[in-house]
Amino acid sequence: MTQKEPIEIGLVIYEKAQMAAVLGLTDLLIIASKIAAKRHDNAAQSLQVSHWEIQNTRQQPTPSFSSNSSVFGKLSPIIIPPTLEEPIGVEAAKPWLTWLKEQHSEGVILCSVCAGAFLLAETGLLAKRKATTHWGYVESFDRRFPDVELDIDRIIIEDGDIVTAGGAMAWTDLGLRMVDRFLGSQVMNETARALLIDPSRREQCYYSAFSPILTHGDTAILKVQHWLQKTEAQDIDLSTLANCAQLEERTFLRRFHKATGMTSTEYCQRLRIGNAKDFLQFSLLAVEQIAWKVGYSDVSAFRKIFKRIVGLTPSAYRQRFNTNQ
Repeated sequence: MTQKEPIEIGLVIYEKAQMAAVLGLTDLLIIASKIAAKRHDNAAQSLQVSHWEIQNTRQQPTPSFSSNSSVFGKLSPIIIPPTLEEPIGVEAAKPWLTWLKEQHSEGVILCSVCAGAFLLAETGLLAKRKATTHWGYVESFDRRFPDVELDIDRIIIEDGDIVTAGGAMAWTDLGLRMVDRFLGSQVMNETARALLIDPSRREQCYYSAFSPILTHGDTAILKVQHWLQKTEAQDIDLSTLANCAQLEERTFLRRFHKATGMTSTEYCQRLRIGNAKDFLQFSLLAVEQIAWKVGYSDVSAFRKIFKRIVGLTPSAYRQRFNTNQ
C-alpha cells in the first residue's frame, strides 16, 4: 500500500496570537499523525503542520510559512488561534485578508478559535453564516460584525468550509475535530486518550454566564433590565415590564427586542436559569426548591427550559459542577 500525500494544516501566527495554543495544536496534530501511522503500518495519510506569519517586504506585508513544515504544499485547513489580549484590530488584520480569502477560494477550510473569529470575520466570509466565539466577546463581535449569525452556546460550529470554536481552550476541541475529519474517529479517540483530553462533544453553554447587552442606548429598556436584575426576574408579566418602561406593550416588545436581541420572555428565562445554575453549583437545595426560588411553579417547565438553554438537565449540571459534593 502506497502512502498518501500528507495533509498540511496551517496555523496563523497573527499579532499577539496565543503561542500556547499554536504549539499545543502542533503537538496534538503531530501526535495524531504518529498514531495513525502506527495503526496503518505507516501507510496512512499523515498530517504536516506549518506556521504562517507576516513577512514584511518592500511591496507589502504578505503571509509566509515560518516553521514546522517539510511539505509546503497545498493547505487543507487553516486555523486562526486565540489571543489572550484584545481581539485583533482592523488595521492589524488587513495583511491577512487577501491571503485568507484566496486560500478559501481554492478550497481550504478556514477555522478559528475564540477571539480568532475576529480575524476570520474581517474577511467577510462569515457574513450571513453561523459562527461562535467566546461568550465574553458577544457585544464587541456583534458591533463589528452584525451580519454574522453568532451562537455562543456552541463550542464548535462546523459550517462546511468554515469551522469556528468557542473559548480559549477550545483549540483542543477543534484539534480533535480536525483529526476526526482527516484521520477518522478511531485516531481521534486514541489521540484524546494519549493527551488525557475529554473527546465528548461538550458545549460552551455549560460554562457561559448570561451577559446581557447594556450599551444599546435605550434608557427605557435599560431601566427594565436593571429592574429585572435587581428583582431576579421574579415578576415577568408583560404589563408589569411595559409599565416599568412607561411604554405601550407593543412598543415595549418591539424596543426590547431591538435593544437586547431577544424577546423579553427569553431574556427573563436566561436571567432565571443563570440564578438556577448558581444554586445548583453552590447549594444542596432540591431541584424543586431551586425552581421555585428562581420563579418557576411548574418544575417540569423549569427542567425543559434549563435543558434547552444550558444543554444539560438540572441534575446533570449539578453532578458535573456542584462544589459541595
